[in-house]
Amino acid sequence: MIKNQFIYNKFGFLGDDLLVELQCHSIITKIKSKTEIIREGQKNKYIPFLINGAVKVLSLNDGKELVYYYLRPNDCCLMTFSTIFTDCISKVYAITEKESEILFLPISVVQDWLIKYPQINKVFYSEYNHRFFDIISMMNDAVFNKLDKRIINYIRHQVDITGNNPVKLTHKEIANYLGSSREVISRILKKIEITGEISQTKEGIKLSQIIL
Repeated sequence: MIKNQFIYNKFGFLGDDLLVELQCHSIITKIKSKTEIIREGQKNKYIPFLINGAVKVLSLNDGKELVYYYLRPNDCCLMTFSTIFTDCISKVYAITEKESEILFLPISVVQDWLIKYPQINKVFYSEYNHRFFDIISMMNDAVFNKLDKRIINYIRHQVDITGNNPVKLTHKEIANYLGSSREVISRILKKIEITGEISQTKEGIKLSQIIL
């Protein structure tokens, strides 16, 4: 039922013939939190579409993360889709941020659909648009905001993605994302906590109602 409803909501405007093929070829899987679903250097066989949950798409450099974007329900991993035009080798990692349910479409089948059903390109053009604005927003945050504001924005983003407040985040995770050190992040979080904007507990970091 979930599969049928998701396919109809996401692809219904593309016509009944394609919907039938989507029903036949798609696979839905539930995946635990903090599970790697795509690895850099592997050959991609599927394009993932997120039904529910949250997925982080990133690259690694000397153990440091560079997060490109987060998948939210109804999103697809655009960087996986883009590999079908080259060698299908992944340039990124994708890791679930919470327990997630994902619909996988075989790349070999999607390649045929791009010719047989060219209207499916509308789905991926829309995804390109969303990811472009995600990256622009991330760049603006890095260029125009001081580190304390970027920390707050990151925490708010995690609350929004996971639906949890407080949200489980280590100081090291925040440092990796923002390209800083754990010591600097810890010091700034203490200052932010004094202002009342956040509180830190065993359950995680909680945003105050003032800035939710």
